Amino acid sequence: MLQAAVEVSRYSGPLPRPEDLAKYEQVLPGSADRIIRMAEQQATHRQNLEKLVVESNTGIQKWGLVCAFVIALSAIVGGVLLSLKGMSGAGLASIIGALAALVGVFVYGKSAQRKELREKSEELAKATTDQPRA
Repeated sequence: MLQAAVEVSRYSGPLPRPEDLAKYEQVLPGSADRIIRMAEQQATHRQNLEKLVVESNTGIQKWGLVCAFVIALSAIVGGVLLSLKGMSGAGLASIIGALAALVGVFVYGKSAQRKELREKSEELAKATTDQPRA
């Protein structure tokens, strides 16, 4: 009777498996240290890029809030000035329009945040169920 066995191995990570790393070291002394150092440098580089992106996004969001505040305040002040000059309808419309725009942007932003959070939760749940158990 003829029998066959198949062994499948899967490895994922920034570094080779320890056995492979030892083989590299045997072929070229010092290569294991160079490979580990390269992985560390790549991780540091990626972390620095991520930090830069987060800081940039935070700055953009702050400027967006400042600009929105200035625009809304200008519309409200303009509405008050129009009302004081006797154009109460136009002044009231300006104030209500500015406030409605602010509320609309806030509601839309919260809705988008909830949707993004729900999508990420679903992706995370799917990723954890797709992983083979040890």
